[in-house]
Amino acid sequence: MPELPEVETMKRGIAAVVGCRIRDVIRPKCRLKPIQISPDFARLRRRTTGRTIVGLGRIGKRLVIRLDHPRGAEGDSIVIEPRMTGLVLLAEPPGREHLRLIFQLEGGLASELKFWDRRGLGTVTLAPAADFERRYGLEAIGPDALEATAEMLRERLGKSRREIKVALLDQRAVAGIGNLYASEILHRTGIHPRRRCDRLQAGDWQALEEAIRDVLETAIRHEGSTLSDGTYRNALNQAGAFQNHHRVYDCAGETCRGCASGSIVRIVQAQRSTFFCPVCQPAKPRAAKRSAHGV
Repeated sequence: MPELPEVETMKRGIAAVVGCRIRDVIRPKCRLKPIQISPDFARLRRRTTGRTIVGLGRIGKRLVIRLDHPRGAEGDSIVIEPRMTGLVLLAEPPGREHLRLIFQLEGGLASELKFWDRRGLGTVTLAPAADFERRYGLEAIGPDALEATAEMLRERLGKSRREIKVALLDQRAVAGIGNLYASEILHRTGIHPRRRCDRLQAGDWQALEEAIRDVLETAIRHEGSTLSDGTYRNALNQAGAFQNHHRVYDCAGETCRGCASGSIVRIVQAQRSTFFCPVCQPAKPRAAKRSAHGV
């Protein structure tokens, strides 16, 4: 967390920075664990000050801020990976003590862009245009989850002996899905989270394609999920709403919203919590696969 829907929401929420010039970069005093900045802060500040933001992008769970080039060539990019608790904000942050970077802007619709991170696990990287593909291309990071077809998923995961829930978290296989949305996606397909990838059938991969797109696009429309800790916020420091539509995540012991008869179970896979319904997602697959549910 944040996962693809939250980072996509961040990207859309800071659209006002496009066209702005970076007047300065400030690193507020912080007594807590510092975030990783690459190259070091001094070089990041020197190489971005005076540059204009010409576009925004997203690669999986990473936000990409594209800069101009003084000689008209393709410019560098600031790549922000929020990881567990990072937020990219136009508004005032939840608290000043976890404010990590401030990009002061001029000449456009926004005056500041802030990176806030409570746990300090996020990263900010200035990626040169010449090195961008090597760092963030398909050889390094898998296809975006919203663009992953059944064939892509089967090709990248179909021979793996890993459990499907664990495999969906592999960003080199498919980029953007994290722990929360993997549970929600699998519930909508009726696939048990412990099923091995190499035992899935053609219908399972098709159901996964449909459920991935359905769940993620719906979560984006609701501006992501703000969980009980309240950490995730959009660019205006407002909560998301998709948590109100979760069917299984963090719902252990509750009656399943899908079948209205099963009780949601929590298990641990690869040291992460997984939530599922044993009725909707039986350990032994049914003879006929149902397609992914709508949200």
